Amino acid sequence: MTSTLPPLVQAFSGSIGSATANAIVYPLDLIATRLQTTSSRKLRGFSGIILALRHIIRAEGWSGLYDGLNTDTAATLLSNFLYFYFYSFLRAILVRRKPPPPRIKGKAASVLLSATEELGIGFLAGVASRAISQPLSVITVRLQTETEGEDEEGDLNAEKGSADEPEKQGVPRGVMSTVKRIYEEQGLEGFWGGFTTTIPLSLNPAITLFLFQLFQRLSSIRNPHKQTSLGTTSAGSAFLGAACSSAAATTLLYPLILAKTRLQVHNKSLKQSGSEEDKEDMLRIWNKTIRKEGVRGLYQGLEAQITKGFVSEGVKMMVKQRIEAYVVAMYLRSLHRR
Repeated sequence: MTSTLPPLVQAFSGSIGSATANAIVYPLDLIATRLQTTSSRKLRGFSGIILALRHIIRAEGWSGLYDGLNTDTAATLLSNFLYFYFYSFLRAILVRRKPPPPRIKGKAASVLLSATEELGIGFLAGVASRAISQPLSVITVRLQTETEGEDEEGDLNAEKGSADEPEKQGVPRGVMSTVKRIYEEQGLEGFWGGFTTTIPLSLNPAITLFLFQLFQRLSSIRNPHKQTSLGTTSAGSAFLGAACSSAAATTLLYPLILAKTRLQVHNKSLKQSGSEEDKEDMLRIWNKTIRKEGVRGLYQGLEAQITKGFVSEGVKMMVKQRIEAYVVAMYLRSLHRR
């Protein structure tokens, strides 16, 4: 069931839940990003995750698994705060325009929106939130990939050398130097690199949230006695529902996720080849990928992305519901004290 709490409460709980989940799964996010920017066939599947993990630890140490964590956390907080605020705000407007549903056993029933309406407001909220948080996302991807090192066969196409040769190791770039570098190379426009791909990709949170709400409705019908005081499912059910919803949405839209990451990555070899990089777009990336790697190349790093999303979305919605329940409990306590 969709929360009926004020937009600010939903925005706050959603952003805190997202930041918590992001900190837990960040190493997987970094691995997924690096796998998405390589065309190596041996790095496909779950074995690719293990190989990438071993390589990062060997070349950069354990701290290498958290390159870009600060900017990614900031982007996650901002993006999800805006997403849940815009979503709940737009949904409240739409619900007010609907005729009130008939009462069930003397109780007011919640207004249900159609699938098209739910996906529509989710999409609009996603575009609005990503338009504002995109620069932080671009900076994060740059930090995640520019400190990367090569494995034995150069499959990660990196700038950083082996940990066994400290003199060849690159120095991880700080946030401000990365910002300056992006601006010098592409101007302000560079901070919105890949945004054309981000627009259709805004369907990802919309589909995820829609499937999660559908899961909650079905769960509440089957097990009404297991609902919380807010009419939502238990913490375990919230985790499972959100995790499965994220996995489904990610699988459906993964070629877009891959194209978005590759558009954002700065590649020196392409820059040296002339003006082709400036003309790079989603269709060009798909065509290059299919020609070089086959159709399976469009799903390079899918396993890492699904694993990361499964845990991340589950934790996010579980924490979000717990925070909302706590806010309601505090409000009810304040009423009893009066």
